[in-house]
Amino acid sequence: MSAWVLPDHIADVLPSEARHIEELRRSLLDMARCYGYELVMPPMLEHLESLLTGAGAALDLQTFKLVDQLSGRMLGLRADSTPQVARIDAHLLNRPGVTRLCYCGPVLHTRPDAPHATREPLQFGAEIYGHAALEADLEVLQLALDCLKVAQVSAPSVDMADARIVKALLEGVALEGDLLAQIHAALAAKDSSELRLLTRNFPPPTRQGLLALVQLYGDDKVLIEAGNVLPPLPAVREALLHLKQLASHLEGAEVSFDLADLRGYAYYTGTRFAIYAPGANGALVRGGRYDAVGAVFGRDRPAAGFSLDIKALVNALAARPLRAAIRAPWRAAADLRAAIVSLRAQGETVVCVLPGHESDVDEFHCDRELVVSAGQWLVKTI
Repeated sequence: MSAWVLPDHIADVLPSEARHIEELRRSLLDMARCYGYELVMPPMLEHLESLLTGAGAALDLQTFKLVDQLSGRMLGLRADSTPQVARIDAHLLNRPGVTRLCYCGPVLHTRPDAPHATREPLQFGAEIYGHAALEADLEVLQLALDCLKVAQVSAPSVDMADARIVKALLEGVALEGDLLAQIHAALAAKDSSELRLLTRNFPPPTRQGLLALVQLYGDDKVLIEAGNVLPPLPAVREALLHLKQLASHLEGAEVSFDLADLRGYAYYTGTRFAIYAPGANGALVRGGRYDAVGAVFGRDRPAAGFSLDIKALVNALAARPLRAAIRAPWRAAADLRAAIVSLRAQGETVVCVLPGHESDVDEFHCDRELVVSAGQWLVKTI
Protein backbone atom coordinates (compact mmCIF):
# COMPACT_ATOMS: atom_id res chain seq x y z
CA MET A 1 0.00 0.00 0.00
CA SER A 2 1.23 3.48 -0.87
CA ALA A 3 2.45 5.59 2.03
CA TRP A 4 0.39 8.45 0.60
CA VAL A 5 -3.00 6.73 0.93
CA LEU A 6 -5.12 8.51 3.50
CA PRO A 7 -7.22 6.72 6.14
CA ASP A 8 -10.75 5.70 5.20
CA HIS A 9 -13.23 8.60 5.16
CA ILE A 10 -10.41 11.16 5.40
CA ALA A 11 -9.64 13.26 2.32
CA ASP A 12 -7.63 16.22 1.10
CA VAL A 13 -9.66 19.24 0.00
CA LEU A 14 -8.52 20.61 -3.36
CA PRO A 15 -8.56 24.27 -4.51
CA SER A 16 -12.08 24.80 -5.92
CA GLU A 17 -13.79 22.98 -3.06
CA ALA A 18 -11.49 24.56 -0.49
CA ARG A 19 -12.34 28.03 -1.79
CA HIS A 20 -16.05 27.21 -1.61
CA ILE A 21 -15.69 25.92 1.95
CA GLU A 22 -13.73 28.97 3.07
CA GLU A 23 -16.16 31.42 1.45
CA LEU A 24 -19.05 29.62 3.15
CA ARG A 25 -17.26 29.62 6.50
CA ARG A 26 -16.85 33.38 6.34
CA SER A 27 -20.46 33.93 5.21
CA LEU A 28 -21.89 31.75 7.99
CA LEU A 29 -19.83 33.45 10.69
CA ASP A 30 -20.86 36.85 9.33
CA MET A 31 -24.53 35.80 9.45
CA ALA A 32 -24.16 34.62 13.05
CA ARG A 33 -22.50 37.92 13.95
CA CYS A 34 -25.45 39.77 12.42
CA TYR A 35 -27.64 38.02 15.01
CA GLY A 36 -25.29 39.02 17.83
CA TYR A 37 -23.44 35.70 18.24
CA GLU A 38 -19.85 35.96 19.47
CA LEU A 39 -17.15 33.69 18.05
CA VAL A 40 -15.35 31.25 20.37
CA MET A 41 -12.58 28.80 19.49
CA PRO A 42 -12.53 25.72 21.75
CA PRO A 43 -9.37 23.58 21.67
CA MET A 44 -9.15 20.56 19.39
CA LEU A 45 -8.29 18.27 22.31
CA GLU A 46 -9.02 18.22 26.02
CA HIS A 47 -8.57 15.95 29.00
CA LEU A 48 -10.86 13.01 28.38
CA GLU A 49 -12.78 13.32 31.63
CA SER A 50 -13.67 16.92 30.73
CA LEU A 51 -14.54 16.19 27.11
CA LEU A 52 -16.78 13.22 27.89
CA THR A 53 -18.44 14.49 31.04
CA GLY A 54 -22.14 15.21 31.23
CA ALA A 55 -23.74 15.46 27.78
CA GLY A 56 -20.39 14.57 26.19
CA ALA A 57 -20.62 11.03 27.55
CA ALA A 58 -22.82 10.09 24.59
CA LEU A 59 -19.85 10.82 22.31
CA ASP A 60 -17.51 8.26 23.88
CA LEU A 61 -17.50 5.81 20.96
CA GLN A 62 -17.08 8.63 18.44
CA THR A 63 -14.06 10.14 20.22
CA PHE A 64 -10.44 9.45 19.32
CA LYS A 65 -8.31 9.02 22.45
CA LEU A 66 -4.58 9.46 23.06
CA VAL A 67 -2.07 9.88 25.88
CA ASP A 68 -0.65 13.31 26.72
CA GLN A 69 3.14 13.00 26.58
CA LEU A 70 3.51 15.86 29.10
CA SER A 71 1.13 14.75 31.86
CA GLY A 72 0.49 11.09 31.08
CA ARG A 73 -3.26 11.76 31.21
CA MET A 74 -5.75 10.62 28.59
CA LEU A 75 -6.81 13.22 26.04
CA GLY A 76 -9.65 13.19 23.55
CA LEU A 77 -10.03 14.81 20.14
CA ARG A 78 -13.41 16.51 20.10
CA ALA A 79 -16.24 14.78 18.21
CA ASP A 80 -18.67 17.67 18.76
CA SER A 81 -18.14 21.26 19.90
CA THR A 82 -21.40 21.82 21.80
CA PRO A 83 -20.18 20.39 25.16
CA GLN A 84 -17.06 22.54 24.86
CA VAL A 85 -19.07 25.70 24.19
CA ALA A 86 -21.30 24.83 27.16
CA ARG A 87 -18.15 24.62 29.30
CA ILE A 88 -17.04 28.04 28.05
CA ASP A 89 -20.42 29.57 28.85
CA ALA A 90 -20.66 27.99 32.29
CA HIS A 91 -17.08 27.93 33.52
CA LEU A 92 -15.21 30.75 31.77
CA LEU A 93 -17.71 33.45 30.79
CA ASN A 94 -20.29 32.83 33.53
CA ARG A 95 -22.30 35.85 32.40
CA PRO A 96 -25.73 36.72 33.79
CA GLY A 97 -28.62 36.72 31.34
CA VAL A 98 -28.50 35.65 27.71
CA THR A 99 -25.24 34.64 26.01
CA ARG A 100 -24.98 33.99 22.26
CA LEU A 101 -21.93 32.07 21.01
CA CYS A 102 -20.91 30.60 17.66
CA TYR A 103 -17.98 28.48 16.52
CA CYS A 104 -16.47 26.89 13.43
CA GLY A 105 -13.76 24.26 13.42
CA PRO A 106 -12.94 20.65 12.59
CA VAL A 107 -14.16 17.74 14.68
CA LEU A 108 -13.05 14.11 14.38
CA HIS A 109 -15.18 10.97 14.42
CA THR A 110 -13.93 7.43 14.94
CA ARG A 111 -16.60 6.27 12.48
CA PRO A 112 -18.45 8.14 9.71
CA ASP A 113 -22.04 9.14 10.45
CA ALA A 114 -23.17 7.90 7.02
CA PRO A 115 -21.72 5.61 4.31
CA HIS A 116 -20.10 8.43 2.33
CA ALA A 117 -19.55 10.92 5.14
CA THR A 118 -16.19 12.28 6.22
CA ARG A 119 -14.72 11.49 9.62
CA GLU A 120 -13.38 15.06 9.74
CA PRO A 121 -16.40 17.38 9.49
CA LEU A 122 -15.92 21.13 9.58
CA GLN A 123 -18.54 21.93 12.19
CA PHE A 124 -20.25 25.31 12.32
CA GLY A 125 -22.75 26.01 15.06
CA ALA A 126 -24.53 28.61 17.14
CA GLU A 127 -25.73 28.38 20.74
CA ILE A 128 -27.94 30.63 22.85
CA TYR A 129 -27.86 30.29 26.64
CA GLY A 130 -30.06 31.72 29.37
CA HIS A 131 -33.57 31.79 27.83
CA ALA A 132 -35.98 28.89 28.28
CA ALA A 133 -38.93 30.07 26.17
CA LEU A 134 -40.06 29.88 22.55
CA GLU A 135 -38.12 32.96 21.46
CA ALA A 136 -34.71 31.28 21.77
CA ASP A 137 -35.85 28.17 19.87
CA LEU A 138 -37.26 30.36 17.12
CA GLU A 139 -34.11 32.47 16.92
CA VAL A 140 -31.79 29.51 16.35
CA LEU A 141 -34.20 28.07 13.76
CA GLN A 142 -34.35 31.37 11.88
CA LEU A 143 -30.57 31.74 12.06
CA ALA A 144 -30.12 28.21 10.71
CA LEU A 145 -32.45 28.98 7.78
CA ASP A 146 -30.66 32.27 7.09
CA CYS A 147 -27.34 30.42 7.07
CA LEU A 148 -28.68 28.05 4.43
CA LYS A 149 -30.02 31.02 2.50
CA VAL A 150 -26.64 32.71 2.41
CA ALA A 151 -25.19 29.38 1.27
CA GLN A 152 -27.68 29.50 -1.63
CA VAL A 153 -29.59 26.39 -0.56
CA SER A 154 -32.93 26.36 -2.35
CA ALA A 155 -36.26 25.03 -1.03
CA PRO A 156 -35.19 24.01 2.49
CA SER A 157 -37.64 21.97 4.55
CA VAL A 158 -37.76 21.84 8.34
CA ASP A 159 -38.71 18.62 10.12
CA MET A 160 -39.50 18.97 13.84
CA ALA A 161 -39.99 16.76 16.86
CA ASP A 162 -39.76 17.14 20.63
CA ALA A 163 -37.75 14.97 23.02
CA ARG A 164 -40.21 15.68 25.84
CA ILE A 165 -42.90 13.52 24.23
CA VAL A 166 -41.04 10.21 24.49
CA LYS A 167 -39.66 11.17 27.90
CA ALA A 168 -43.19 11.87 29.18
CA LEU A 169 -44.53 8.60 27.78
CA LEU A 170 -41.76 6.65 29.53
CA GLU A 171 -42.11 8.48 32.84
CA GLY A 172 -42.29 5.94 35.68
CA VAL A 173 -41.35 2.97 33.49
CA ALA A 174 -38.36 0.96 34.72
CA LEU A 175 -35.85 0.69 31.86
CA GLU A 176 -33.01 -1.78 32.22
CA GLY A 177 -29.69 -1.88 30.37
CA ASP A 178 -29.75 -0.45 26.89
CA LEU A 179 -33.52 -0.81 26.48
CA LEU A 180 -33.99 2.96 26.12
CA ALA A 181 -31.48 3.09 23.26
CA GLN A 182 -33.26 0.17 21.57
CA ILE A 183 -36.62 1.93 21.89
CA HIS A 184 -35.16 5.11 20.41
CA ALA A 185 -33.70 3.12 17.50
CA ALA A 186 -37.01 1.36 16.84
CA LEU A 187 -38.87 4.67 16.86
CA ALA A 188 -36.39 6.29 14.49
CA ALA A 189 -36.62 3.30 12.14
CA LYS A 190 -40.44 3.24 12.39
CA ASP A 191 -40.15 -0.44 13.30
CA SER A 192 -43.52 -1.22 14.88
CA SER A 193 -42.78 -4.93 15.21
CA GLU A 194 -39.57 -4.33 17.17
CA LEU A 195 -41.29 -1.68 19.27
CA ARG A 196 -44.12 -4.07 20.17
CA LEU A 197 -41.56 -6.62 21.29
CA LEU A 198 -39.55 -4.13 23.35
CA THR A 199 -42.62 -2.70 25.10
CA ARG A 200 -44.51 -5.94 25.68
CA ASN A 201 -44.34 -5.52 29.47
CA PHE A 202 -45.03 -1.78 29.54
CA PRO A 203 -48.24 -0.25 30.93
CA PRO A 204 -50.88 -0.13 28.14
CA PRO A 205 -51.07 3.70 27.88
CA THR A 206 -47.28 3.93 27.51
CA ARG A 207 -47.14 1.11 24.97
CA GLN A 208 -50.00 2.48 22.90
CA GLY A 209 -48.52 5.97 22.96
CA LEU A 210 -45.11 4.78 21.74
CA LEU A 211 -46.68 2.68 18.99
CA ALA A 212 -48.78 5.68 17.91
CA LEU A 213 -45.65 7.79 17.50
CA VAL A 214 -44.48 5.58 14.64
CA GLN A 215 -47.41 6.82 12.54
CA LEU A 216 -47.24 10.46 13.60
CA TYR A 217 -45.35 12.13 10.79
CA GLY A 218 -46.38 14.55 8.07
CA ASP A 219 -47.77 18.11 7.91
CA ASP A 220 -49.39 20.15 10.67
CA LYS A 221 -52.37 17.77 10.83
CA VAL A 222 -50.01 15.43 12.69
CA LEU A 223 -50.13 17.70 15.73
CA ILE A 224 -53.93 17.52 15.83
CA GLU A 225 -53.86 13.74 15.48
CA ALA A 226 -51.18 13.48 18.18
CA GLY A 227 -53.39 15.44 20.56
CA ASN A 228 -56.14 12.90 19.97
CA VAL A 229 -54.20 9.62 20.20
CA LEU A 230 -51.42 10.31 22.72
CA PRO A 231 -52.05 10.15 26.48
CA PRO A 232 -53.22 13.58 27.79
CA LEU A 233 -50.04 14.24 29.73
CA PRO A 234 -49.15 17.89 30.51
CA ALA A 235 -45.63 17.54 29.05
CA VAL A 236 -47.01 16.06 25.81
CA ARG A 237 -49.56 18.86 25.44
CA GLU A 238 -46.90 21.48 26.12
CA ALA A 239 -44.56 19.96 23.53
CA LEU A 240 -47.29 19.82 20.85
CA LEU A 241 -48.27 23.44 21.51
CA HIS A 242 -44.62 24.50 21.35
CA LEU A 243 -44.16 22.79 17.97
CA LYS A 244 -47.32 24.43 16.62
CA GLN A 245 -46.17 27.88 17.73
CA LEU A 246 -42.71 27.43 16.24
CA ALA A 247 -44.10 26.30 12.90
CA SER A 248 -46.47 29.26 12.76
CA HIS A 249 -43.52 31.69 12.85
CA LEU A 250 -41.47 30.08 10.08
CA GLU A 251 -41.70 31.61 6.63
CA GLY A 252 -40.11 30.53 3.38
CA ALA A 253 -39.61 26.90 4.40
CA GLU A 254 -41.78 23.83 4.20
CA VAL A 255 -42.47 22.46 7.69
CA SER A 256 -43.21 18.87 8.64
CA PHE A 257 -43.25 16.83 11.83
CA ASP A 258 -41.92 13.42 12.79
CA LEU A 259 -42.72 12.84 16.42
CA ALA A 260 -40.75 9.58 16.52
CA ASP A 261 -37.53 11.14 15.21
CA LEU A 262 -34.88 10.87 17.92
CA ARG A 263 -31.82 10.99 15.67
CA GLY A 264 -28.87 13.23 16.43
CA TYR A 265 -27.17 13.84 19.73
CA ALA A 266 -28.68 12.31 22.86
CA TYR A 267 -28.54 15.50 24.93
CA TYR A 268 -31.64 17.17 23.46
CA THR A 269 -34.29 17.93 26.09
CA GLY A 270 -37.00 19.72 24.08
CA THR A 271 -37.65 20.77 20.51
CA ARG A 272 -35.47 19.05 17.94
CA PHE A 273 -35.25 20.00 14.29
CA ALA A 274 -33.55 18.88 11.12
CA ILE A 275 -33.34 20.88 7.90
CA TYR A 276 -33.25 19.14 4.53
CA ALA A 277 -32.88 20.31 0.94
CA PRO A 278 -33.43 18.69 -2.47
CA GLY A 279 -30.39 16.71 -3.57
CA ALA A 280 -28.79 16.65 -0.13
CA ASN A 281 -27.76 13.33 1.38
CA GLY A 282 -29.53 13.50 4.74
CA ALA A 283 -30.10 16.48 6.99
CA LEU A 284 -27.94 19.55 6.38
CA VAL A 285 -28.63 21.01 9.83
CA ARG A 286 -29.62 19.50 13.17
CA GLY A 287 -30.46 21.42 16.28
CA GLY A 288 -32.87 22.06 19.09
CA ARG A 289 -33.04 22.61 22.83
CA TYR A 290 -30.58 21.03 25.24
CA ASP A 291 -31.21 22.57 28.65
CA ALA A 292 -28.77 21.71 31.43
CA VAL A 293 -25.96 20.89 28.98
CA GLY A 294 -23.70 23.05 31.15
CA ALA A 295 -24.88 21.67 34.51
CA VAL A 296 -21.87 19.39 34.89
CA PHE A 297 -19.64 22.47 34.56
CA GLY A 298 -21.42 24.19 37.45
CA ARG A 299 -24.14 26.12 35.66
CA ASP A 300 -27.52 24.57 34.97
CA ARG A 301 -29.36 26.87 32.60
CA PRO A 302 -31.40 26.80 29.37
CA ALA A 303 -29.64 26.30 26.04
CA ALA A 304 -30.61 25.91 22.40
CA GLY A 305 -28.64 25.80 19.17
CA PHE A 306 -27.77 24.00 15.96
CA SER A 307 -24.79 22.74 14.03
CA LEU A 308 -23.92 21.77 10.47
CA ASP A 309 -20.99 20.34 8.56
CA ILE A 310 -19.72 22.86 6.02
CA LYS A 311 -18.08 20.09 3.98
CA ALA A 312 -21.39 18.23 3.67
CA LEU A 313 -23.11 21.51 2.84
CA VAL A 314 -20.67 22.22 0.01
CA ASN A 315 -21.20 18.71 -1.38
CA ALA A 316 -24.94 19.43 -1.60
CA LEU A 317 -24.42 22.65 -3.58
CA ALA A 318 -23.49 23.33 -7.17
CA ALA A 319 -19.81 24.02 -7.74
CA ARG A 320 -18.98 27.69 -7.81
CA PRO A 321 -17.42 29.19 -10.95
CA LEU A 322 -13.75 30.03 -11.00
CA ARG A 323 -12.95 33.36 -9.39
CA ALA A 324 -12.54 36.18 -11.88
CA ALA A 325 -9.01 37.56 -11.93
CA ILE A 326 -6.71 39.96 -13.73
CA ARG A 327 -3.69 38.62 -15.61
CA ALA A 328 -0.52 40.69 -15.36
CA PRO A 329 2.93 40.28 -16.89
CA TRP A 330 5.91 39.52 -14.69
CA ARG A 331 8.26 42.51 -14.72
CA ALA A 332 10.30 44.36 -12.15
CA ALA A 333 9.12 47.81 -13.32
CA ALA A 334 8.09 50.01 -10.41
CA ASP A 335 5.03 51.42 -12.19
CA LEU A 336 3.73 47.90 -12.91
CA ARG A 337 4.27 46.82 -9.33
CA ALA A 338 2.42 49.93 -8.12
CA ALA A 339 -0.53 49.18 -10.43
CA ILE A 340 -0.71 45.59 -9.13
CA VAL A 341 -0.56 46.71 -5.50
CA SER A 342 -3.37 49.21 -6.12
CA LEU A 343 -5.62 46.59 -7.74
CA ARG A 344 -5.04 44.07 -4.94
CA ALA A 345 -5.82 46.77 -2.37
CA GLN A 346 -9.21 47.15 -4.10
CA GLY A 347 -9.89 43.43 -3.57
CA GLU A 348 -8.98 42.26 -7.05
CA THR A 349 -7.12 39.02 -7.68
CA VAL A 350 -4.08 39.74 -9.83
CA VAL A 351 -2.18 36.72 -11.15
CA CYS A 352 1.32 37.47 -12.41
CA VAL A 353 2.19 35.17 -15.31
CA LEU A 354 5.67 33.76 -14.84
CA PRO A 355 7.89 33.52 -17.93
CA GLY A 356 7.21 30.32 -19.89
CA HIS A 357 3.89 29.62 -18.10
CA GLU A 358 1.51 31.73 -20.14
CA SER A 359 -0.85 28.79 -20.81
CA ASP A 360 -1.05 27.39 -17.28
CA VAL A 361 -4.55 26.63 -16.00
CA ASP A 362 -5.29 27.26 -12.35
CA GLU A 363 -8.10 28.09 -9.94
CA PHE A 364 -8.70 31.55 -11.38
CA HIS A 365 -10.50 32.69 -14.52
CA CYS A 366 -8.53 35.60 -15.94
CA ASP A 367 -11.19 37.60 -17.78
CA ARG A 368 -9.10 40.80 -17.78
CA GLU A 369 -5.48 41.69 -18.26
CA LEU A 370 -3.18 44.49 -17.20
CA VAL A 371 -1.66 46.17 -20.24
CA VAL A 372 0.36 49.29 -20.80
CA SER A 373 -1.15 52.00 -22.99
CA ALA A 374 0.36 55.44 -23.57
CA GLY A 375 2.71 54.84 -20.63
CA GLN A 376 -0.13 53.88 -18.24
CA TRP A 377 -1.05 50.43 -16.92
CA LEU A 378 -4.72 49.80 -17.62
CA VAL A 379 -7.13 46.88 -17.06
CA LYS A 380 -8.72 45.62 -20.28
CA THR A 381 -11.26 42.87 -20.84
CA ILE A 382 -9.80 39.81 -22.55
